[in-house]
This record gives sequence, C-alpha cells and structure tokens, in this order.
Amino acid sequence: MSAGARPYVVGLTGGIGSGKSAAADRFAALGAAVVDTDQIAHQLTAPGGAAMPAIEAAFGAGVVAADGALNRPAMRTLAFEDTAARKRLEAILHPMIRDESERRCRCAAAPYVILAVPLLVESGTYRERIDRLCVVDCPEAVQVARVMARSGLDAHQVRAIMAAQATREARLAVADDVVDNAGTVAALQARIDALHVGYLARAARAKGL
Repeated sequence: MSAGARPYVVGLTGGIGSGKSAAADRFAALGAAVVDTDQIAHQLTAPGGAAMPAIEAAFGAGVVAADGALNRPAMRTLAFEDTAARKRLEAILHPMIRDESERRCRCAAAPYVILAVPLLVESGTYRERIDRLCVVDCPEAVQVARVMARSGLDAHQVRAIMAAQATREARLAVADDVVDNAGTVAALQARIDALHVGYLARAARAKGL
C-alpha cells in the first residue's frame, strides 16, 4: 500500500478472548476509524447477506437458519470437525471480507484506521495491507476463562478454537506493538491512549505532514 493512497492502517489482532473488541472500542472513542472484519463477516452472513447463497450452495440448507442467516452453531460444528469444510467456507467469505474491508479503509475519514482482524497473523495477505501491527495479548488461561464466561462454551471447546488460531508466541513474534490485557480495563485504556498518540504521529509522517 502506498502511504499517500489511503489512511495509515494499523492492524489489530489477538487470540479469542484477548480483548480485541475492547481495544478497538477505545481506539474508536479516541477518533480512529475502526474497520472490523468480524462485523463484516456477520453482515455477509445475516439474513439476506451477500455470502448466504454461496454458503447454502456449498453446505446445504442445514447451515441456514429459519430467518435466512447462517446457522452459526451448525456451521461451527461442521467447520471444526472437517478441515476441508472450513477451507471451503473461508474460500467463500475471505475474498468478500477482504474487498469490503479494503473499501472501508479507503473511504475512512479519520487520522488513521484500525483494521481489526482476528486471524490477521494467520493470513498471508493482510500484512501487506497494513502499516503497523498491534497485538492484544493475555495469558491463555485468561482467554479460556473469558470466553467460557461470555459464550457458554466449555474449556475443551474454547481450546479447540484457540488451536485453530496462531499461537500466542507466533502473534507476539510479529507484533510491532503489544497491548497487555491481563489486567484492568483502565490499564488497557491507558496503553491504548499511549499508542494512539504514537499512531497519530506516524500517520502524520506518512502523509508528509
């Protein structure tokens, strides 16, 4: 991406339960534009979503809920039991998500953009679309406890999801910035506030200001 073609883009990622959403919310409150690929994916698989015809054609009516949205529990079970099914789903969704997230980044009216991508490190394409990589991090035991508390999944199910993601070590190895989110909300926000000041300066330099 050329520096002047679109806003300065910071990739935001982290494992499930790490606190990416809380971090993104803080960046948004400070004035950054947030492009969330999870949100885009939900829109694509909502009733009438652009991805639903291809998903139904690939997997059948069993993965479509009564309202026409994706039946997420059914699809989740299928995808985690069958690697080929997960890859078929990704082949449908990922190009659509990539195109829409690129459009939103390009159209953003903000000093810089936070591109929130849960599987950014796992992707071979997102790194070339960002200027900097920010990883939200916490111990794996904290991740498991948080996801169990909010989702009703048991520890085995949560760890199965984590096993399909990059390891904590792999994310930290490629991070430009790390947000430690093992502590309080106030500590998280203080770290985000400090990063925000730096990103404003970097975005200004990238634009030649």
